[in-house]
Amino acid sequence: MIKQLTTETFAKEIESGVTLVDFGATWCPPCQMMEPIVEELAQEFEGRASVTKVDVDQSPELAQLFNVRSIPTLVLFKDGKPVDATLGVQPKKVLAEKISSQL
Repeated sequence: MIKQLTTETFAKEIESGVTLVDFGATWCPPCQMMEPIVEELAQEFEGRASVTKVDVDQSPELAQLFNVRSIPTLVLFKDGKPVDATLGVQPKKVLAEKISSQL
C-alpha cells in the first residue's frame, strides 16, 4: 500500500529508514505509467522500505523544497536525507536496485 504524503506528514514519514517518494500528479500520463511500477515496489519492499507519493498539486511546497521541476520525479531518502533522484518513467529494476543499495 502506497502512502500519500502531505506537507504535514512528510517529515515524520521519511525521518528513518529508506523511503522512495514519487512526486507526481493525477493528470500526468508518465505518472500514470509509473503507478503500477510504484505499486509493485511497495509490495516487494514492504517491511524493509517505504514507498510513498506526493501529489505536487496538493503539496506544491514539498515539490519546491526538493526542486521538483518535472514529474514524475522519484526521490530516495535514507534517514531523512535525499540520497538519489530520478526523473521520468523508470524501469522497476532500476528503482529496485536503488532501494536495495540503501538497505
